[in-house]
Amino acid sequence: MNLELQDKIIIVTGGAKGIGRSIAIALAEEGALPVIIGRKERDNALVIKDIEASGGKAFAVQAELTEPDACQQAVEQVLDKFGQIDGLVNNAGLNDGVSLENGNYEDFLKGLHNSLIHYYLMAHFALPALKKTKGSILNISSKTAETGQGGTSAYAASNGGRNALTREWAVELLPYGIRVNAIVVAECATPQYDSWIQTLPNPEATLKEITSRIPLGQRMTSAEEIASTAAFLLSSKSSHTTGQLIHVDGGYVHLDRSIAADR
Repeated sequence: MNLELQDKIIIVTGGAKGIGRSIAIALAEEGALPVIIGRKERDNALVIKDIEASGGKAFAVQAELTEPDACQQAVEQVLDKFGQIDGLVNNAGLNDGVSLENGNYEDFLKGLHNSLIHYYLMAHFALPALKKTKGSILNISSKTAETGQGGTSAYAASNGGRNALTREWAVELLPYGIRVNAIVVAECATPQYDSWIQTLPNPEATLKEITSRIPLGQRMTSAEEIASTAAFLLSSKSSHTTGQLIHVDGGYVHLDRSIAADR
């Protein structure tokens, strides 16, 4: 299917690793030009190298998105370079383990800056350009907003905010023809997830237990599966889809997990 993304300029925050990296690659494969926003220049460059090796195009901006001024400067750099923005993927974040019992105000606020506040800032600063192109916003979210996880209040609150902002912005931006959707991720295989698993006492047994509760296939979602859905939602092929929280999770959130256990 031709998603008609040729030469579209699409910002992908956290596009150097994990889900963001897969989204950037998928967009480049469809002919778009992903702009990777990441804090480490070397990581950004590695993704661009991979994309260009496959015949695609990409650009990168080094930025620390927990700093409000950096969000504005990143958007300005994109506009200075390309003169337009056709899409924004808010993806960067961190499951930071700020709990209610053992957390504190400073860490909770830091968690919101890591995983939510820059979603608002990037959309705010990109909005004038998105209005001109009738572009699209895609927020990457997590099941923690709906299921809870325990021990991660800041991240859960951030994802609840991401979901709420998706619907809020979809309403506010209707007059401009800007669509806003979210992909809700559950158990997805990424380097960050792998690192977290390794911090647990029995990582292999824990991973096996987790995958056994995923109804469809009893396996982790791949980052590429998230990316394929992202590319579709950013394209004109989903032109009448807005305000949606789309779960790409093998049925993890909404299907009875005892189904998986019985198979």
